[in-house]
Amino acid sequence: MPLYNAARDHTSHRVCTHAERCPVVTTGALVVDERGYVLSLRYRGGFALAEAEPEEQDQTLSGAALRLLTEEVGIRDVWTVPGTEGPFLIDVTQPGQHRYGPRLRVGFRYLFRAHSGAVFPSAIETGAAAWVPPNDIGIQPVRNRLRDPSVGAS
Repeated sequence: MPLYNAARDHTSHRVCTHAERCPVVTTGALVVDERGYVLSLRYRGGFALAEAEPEEQDQTLSGAALRLLTEEVGIRDVWTVPGTEGPFLIDVTQPGQHRYGPRLRVGFRYLFRAHSGAVFPSAIETGAAAWVPPNDIGIQPVRNRLRDPSVGAS
C-alpha cells in the first residue's frame, strides 16, 4: 500500500511540484445494485463510470468518489461490503490515452452496494444516470472484477 498512500498524499496537495512528472490520481465509485447492475452516468451520448480527481475537501479517495455521485445523481444509502473497504481496482492509463493531459493516470476504483432506488428518480427518468449490466461496462478490468463471485456477495 505504499504507492496508494503516496498517491493519496500527493493528490491532497492538488499541485505537482515535480515538473508534471507525477501521475494524475483519479477516483471512482462502482455502485452495484441488488440485481448486479452498475450505476453509470450520462457521458458523450452514452453511459460511463463516474470518475473524478479528488478535491481539497475530500478526506479520502473513496469519499471523493461518492461525493461525485452525490453531486451528480443524489445517491444515498450506500454501503461497503465488509472486507472491500480498500480499492476494488487500481487501473493505469498511459499519457495520451485519457483526458488528463501528458501525465500517467492512476485510477483508484471503490466498490459500493446500494438498492436501485438509491438514486434520485429524476436522474434515471431524465437519462442522467442508468443502472447498466456489467457486460455493458467498457473497461475490461472492471468487467473482469465484477465477474468475481466474491464481488456479488452482500
